[in-house]
Amino acid sequence: MSESRPNIVMIMTDQQRADALGCVNPRAITPGIDSLAANGILFDQAVCQCPMCVPSRNSLMFGMYASQTGVRTNGGALLDETRLPSVPLPQLLHDSGYFCAGFGKTHWNNCIKGEEGSRRGFDVRAEGQPRFSVLCEEGAVMMDDEDPEGLKAYFEETKAFGSGEENIAGYIGLRSTLPKEHHRDGFIHKKCAEFIESYTPGEKPLFLYFSLIKPHAGFNIPPEFEDMYDISDFPEPPAPPWTEEPDTHDRALRNASAALGRNCGVRAAAWRTLDAETRARTRLRYLANCTFMDWFINDILTRLRRKGLDKNTLFIFCSDHGDMMGERIDRFSKYCLFESSVRVPLILAGDVIAKAARGSRDHRPAMLTDIYPTICAAAGIKCDPRLPGESLLAPATRRGAFCEFHGGGPEKPHPAPSLMWRENKYKLILFRDGSVLDDTPLKGEMYDLEADPREWNNLYYSPEYMHERLRLTEALLSHLATAYAKGPAYADYGGYAGIERA
Repeated sequence: MSESRPNIVMIMTDQQRADALGCVNPRAITPGIDSLAANGILFDQAVCQCPMCVPSRNSLMFGMYASQTGVRTNGGALLDETRLPSVPLPQLLHDSGYFCAGFGKTHWNNCIKGEEGSRRGFDVRAEGQPRFSVLCEEGAVMMDDEDPEGLKAYFEETKAFGSGEENIAGYIGLRSTLPKEHHRDGFIHKKCAEFIESYTPGEKPLFLYFSLIKPHAGFNIPPEFEDMYDISDFPEPPAPPWTEEPDTHDRALRNASAALGRNCGVRAAAWRTLDAETRARTRLRYLANCTFMDWFINDILTRLRRKGLDKNTLFIFCSDHGDMMGERIDRFSKYCLFESSVRVPLILAGDVIAKAARGSRDHRPAMLTDIYPTICAAAGIKCDPRLPGESLLAPATRRGAFCEFHGGGPEKPHPAPSLMWRENKYKLILFRDGSVLDDTPLKGEMYDLEADPREWNNLYYSPEYMHERLRLTEALLSHLATAYAKGPAYADYGGYAGIERA
């Protein structure tokens, strides 16, 4: 590690599976991301801390679990800037001397009725969203400020995709007729590219955050990216030995959703009626969307190299969660603790990584909450000791990784809560059919990820695995007891004040 503080470039996508990288999956075309893996470390066992956009990103940015931040669902937000659980990552870097530029979604959701919220440390900020939305941030340039016609055309093209663009039409997708710059990610890319070209390095190191909205559905893909793929390469995923979801945390959520009048079961049933070619086109368009996002990433990486901003620089690439993409017969999107939903790509790269480690894979149980202490370690900042993560630049000390899920809606108490402890071989999930306040029996799932990577065979109730089940349960409870004993304590809810050089 250089004695001078490195630049930090963090690149993030939304809903990109851990296997949606060319360096992992030969079908995927992602040369930009692959170049980072070739020049760094791929953490091939990384997981998110909540398989849902808003809590996952808040968890990453505050370095805490969703139940610690209090943002457990997409309807959650931290609105009181004086009562934050920890210092937001860009604020931490800004206050320790970094120049912070942020382009794309953070999912702070910290606006009230269209009013502007806090920038939380960013000196420069742009978002590919409308100004009067919860995604607006104080001082941010929003897409409709500079390209209202482009944003209008984008919303017109995707109007059939529904809320969040993830209904059935959003997953089926279409061939986009819009130029790249009229996509919301195109606007984010444009503003980031303009910043790089005009930026003159000064005394302050740079923190650059480039966060794309997709490959999250909807799949309105420019033809040049869709045409890179052959539909014959996308057969149906293997079918499980059952036709209805067994007694799992996912079935508990489906039942709770149905009881609340949501359409989870209706949507799942509709997927089964689609013809094979449409389902294959959906899987093709998901990877094409990854390639589309990689085009933006590759261009930004090229611009950084031309400006010399790849020198003494730590690059971080990750996504907030994965996507089931039709597995388990009819399971699309995220909102569950199965592997394709919780596993995420995570790469550390750049010349601050030792040469001997570049191009390698690290098999430790990494988490997105590890990014905060990793950046602190790279920047020489004293890290809040209450955070549950650990620096990925140091030797691994944790045997497993934690993830949680609290239903998909705004209801409180949240329905069908579930907790996960994942080691490289075994994975444990504990859940309830009701809410955390219901007096319902605790249920469980346990999977041997080496023998059963698709998680079809629940070993939780098998007598021969009782010892392993008890060990995993103890590991989960021990980890949570330690993490939650450290904080945050509500009496000290103003955030950690120890912004010091280590």
